[in-house]
Amino acid sequence: MTRRRDLRRSVHLFRSFLVEQTEPEVFYGALAQDSVADVQDWTSLTGRTVLDVGAGPAEFARAFRSAGARYIPLDRDPGVASVRDGGIVAEAAQLPFADDSIDIVFSSNLWEHVAHPRAVGDEFLRVVRPGGLLLLSYTNWLSPWGGHETSPWHWLGGEFAVRRYEKREGHAPKNRVGSTLFKVSVATGLDWARTQRSAEVLVARPRYLPDSLRWVLNLPGLREIVTWNLLLVLRKR
Repeated sequence: MTRRRDLRRSVHLFRSFLVEQTEPEVFYGALAQDSVADVQDWTSLTGRTVLDVGAGPAEFARAFRSAGARYIPLDRDPGVASVRDGGIVAEAAQLPFADDSIDIVFSSNLWEHVAHPRAVGDEFLRVVRPGGLLLLSYTNWLSPWGGHETSPWHWLGGEFAVRRYEKREGHAPKNRVGSTLFKVSVATGLDWARTQRSAEVLVARPRYLPDSLRWVLNLPGLREIVTWNLLLVLRKR
C-alpha cells in the first residue's frame, strides 16, 4: 500500500528547499527521508541493493542504509560526499554492472544533466533485475527551477539567464544549458517510460506535489510548468 502525499508534506519539502544553500543538511536530509519513503511504497529496503546514480550528499547514504539497504553511490565526480565514502566513480551512460544485477536503481535530479536522457534511462533498466525497481526523477526545463541557479530567468532563454547570473554574481553558474544542463520536458519522460517493453510503469507523478494534483500530468501545456519535478517508478519485467 502506497502512502498518501498531502499538502503538509509538500510545504515541508519546499520550506526545506529554501535553506538548501545555507543549511544543506536540512534540505537533503528531508529529501533523503522522503526518497526512502518513495521506495518503500513499492518494496522493502531490507537487504536490497540500491544503486544511486548521480549520488548526492551523505544524507542519502545514511537514510538508505538506516532503512536496511546495501547502498551503492555512483557519480562521475569523485568529490561527491557519498562517493568518497565507498562509492563508485563512473558515467551514468556506462554503468559498471552486469545485466539484471541490481535490486533498485535510484536516480534523483540527474536526467536533466545528461545529453541523452533516454539512453541513460535504458542503461538504468539494463542493470535492474527482473522484478526490481527503477525510481527516476528529474527537474523539467519549464518548471520554476528548470534553470537551476539561474531560475526563473531561464523562462526568457537559457543564455539570457546565464548572462544575467554572471553579471549579478561575478562568475559563471555551475549549470549551463547545452553543456551541463539540458532542456528535458515532462513529455520526454512520460514517453520514454510508456514505450519501455522491458518494464511496466507503476506510477508517474509530480514528485513534490500532493497526490491531489497528479491530474496535471494529463494537461500537456500546464504540466511542463506546474510539475516542477517528475517521478517515474518502473518495475522490470
